[in-house]
Amino acid sequence: MELNIGNQIKELRRANGMTQERLAELIGISFQAISKWENNIALPDITLVPKLAKIFEVSTDELFAFNLKDMQKDIEQYADRAYKLRESNPTEARKILEEGLRKYPKNEILLNNLLYVLNYTENPDETIKIAKRLIDRTTMSDVKYDALRFLAYAYNAKGDAESAVAALEQIPQIYFTRSSEMAFVLKGRPKYETAKKQKWISFETLIQMMWKIAEYYEDEGKTKKAIAETEKALALISVLSNDTEITRFQNYIDFFNGHLERMKIL
Repeated sequence: MELNIGNQIKELRRANGMTQERLAELIGISFQAISKWENNIALPDITLVPKLAKIFEVSTDELFAFNLKDMQKDIEQYADRAYKLRESNPTEARKILEEGLRKYPKNEILLNNLLYVLNYTENPDETIKIAKRLIDRTTMSDVKYDALRFLAYAYNAKGDAESAVAALEQIPQIYFTRSSEMAFVLKGRPKYETAKKQKWISFETLIQMMWKIAEYYEDEGKTKKAIAETEKALALISVLSNDTEITRFQNYIDFFNGHLERMKIL
């Protein structure tokens, strides 16, 4: 697919009597980025498309010589392919996302997905760099909060608990999600799909917090309580063992069983 984005932006900018510097100021980026677009060295991030269209007072189809929906679909396919390998093969998932980023440089959706496959324990600085980039430039709150979460994990891995807490304190304390509230409002199949999605998010969060409680007990020398909490987490997973989607939690089963065996030896 031949892209004429750079030429189109250049023509619209000139038609509006605008310098690269002025356009950059209106968008909130550097004029060097505009120059790269116009010389077809890089593509504008998809999240900037509505702003560009509004500035030039044109539709997105007029702005680009291709269907914007195709671009969004392509990005989603990269993200979906990587998601399926996130747990089983993070190295391959990373390759897929980096391939997408070569095609769509600095795309926030792809960068956000990349945070999930980076090893912030072994290389926290790489995670910190990408997370900070997203936090500084994204206009999507969910991406920003996700990046702050990974930023905290990476700082914690470096032993910088103060910076980790400072990052997490920027995330608002909310006791409900869009999915949970949608489940109360929607009907039929959309209700089912939304509730199902939230079910697994809530379930995963619950078993993670159960491990944190067990971890606390063990740190305090209360091994019996740590074992009891770990066994409850495994029992909870077994309750849902007949659900086909529980297979994605096999890593948790292995994790809990491994720690259970270790603690019982102590």
